[in-house]
Amino acid sequence: MIQFIGDSYRKINGHIAQLAKECGRDPDEVTLIAVTKSFPLEHVLPAYDIGCREFGENKVQEALKKIQKAPEDINWHLIGTLQKNKVNKVVGKFSLIHSVDSLELAEKIDVCSEEAGVETKILLQVNTSGEDTKHGLTVRQWRNRFERILSLKNISVEGLMTIAPFTSDSEIVRGCFRKLRNFRDELQDTYGDRANVHHLSMGMTNDYPIAIEEGATILRIGSAIFGERYRSTSEDNKS
Repeated sequence: MIQFIGDSYRKINGHIAQLAKECGRDPDEVTLIAVTKSFPLEHVLPAYDIGCREFGENKVQEALKKIQKAPEDINWHLIGTLQKNKVNKVVGKFSLIHSVDSLELAEKIDVCSEEAGVETKILLQVNTSGEDTKHGLTVRQWRNRFERILSLKNISVEGLMTIAPFTSDSEIVRGCFRKLRNFRDELQDTYGDRANVHHLSMGMTNDYPIAIEEGATILRIGSAIFGERYRSTSEDNKS
């Protein structure tokens, strides 16, 4: 298993670098986050041992258990839905929160960050597909709230995040990723130095090549590295 994880991680990294070069991009512009949802820490550490330092978790409780036991130089990313009543548990624990899906959640993170005396880096989750099952606000909704977001003093909006539909139609996926990139560019043009929205977190195991072509700076990849997910227990499902 350890050999499998190591080989998979190296293979994905190599493919990302190749795709970036083919697009005329610097491979160092693209960060691979190894998504460890439902895998125990001992299943995750082989990726750490061969150099991975960026890990993503979906569930707060599962993530905090791993963080307590994991090496201190890991950068943890919260990529799953965050409930407002869990914000005080995550502030100060994660390098980046990807899934800020409402202004109210951003405001809660701001308050808890002030209380903790830290600045929290976040991404705004944008629903680019229009699917009711997807979290996040639409481009129009975030556009109308962005001035308020910039007024929050204890958070730093580092960019945007989206999840494309799970479909074999690559043009639908590409359209979602392109919409996110265009919105990022719009915010940069509109707000200039006031907005530091340089990151685009988009692309997973099934669609990361398209994401790279459309400008992704962060990829969230799990099963291509670790294999099939473990079966979750009722305790695992608590976030």
